[in-house]
Amino acid sequence: MRYVIAVFALAGALVSFLALQVHYSTTTSPCSINEKWDCGIVNHSSYAVIEGIPVALIGILGYLAILWLGFAEQRLAVLIASLAGLGFSLYLTHIERDVLGVWCLYCVISLGIIAAIPMLDLFWMFIEASQRRRNRWHW
Repeated sequence: MRYVIAVFALAGALVSFLALQVHYSTTTSPCSINEKWDCGIVNHSSYAVIEGIPVALIGILGYLAILWLGFAEQRLAVLIASLAGLGFSLYLTHIERDVLGVWCLYCVISLGIIAAIPMLDLFWMFIEASQRRRNRWHW
């Protein structure tokens, strides 16, 4: 299961990297679809930076931390980190929907990825707990 979480974390880091490229780009965003879907508007807004740090860079670092925690088999830490990331991503989704009125395709994909990781981690914890219970009852 740690490899599945690793794939999701790497995918999240990649999507965050693409959003970071848009953040620093001065050209038209590749995901500028229409007036409701434009990564450029989202990633150039004042909400795309926290204390001078691009939100997309925070995403990259968060996904890489989850990747490392997953390989270190720190299931509880993966759960805590991914839930924190999910909460932050939901806050940013609120900004997109209710404040900016524009969606970023990369951000929505990242939201799906960060929502999947805690579910995968909980499944991993459940499987391991079931195996421990099964092993306890077998001689």
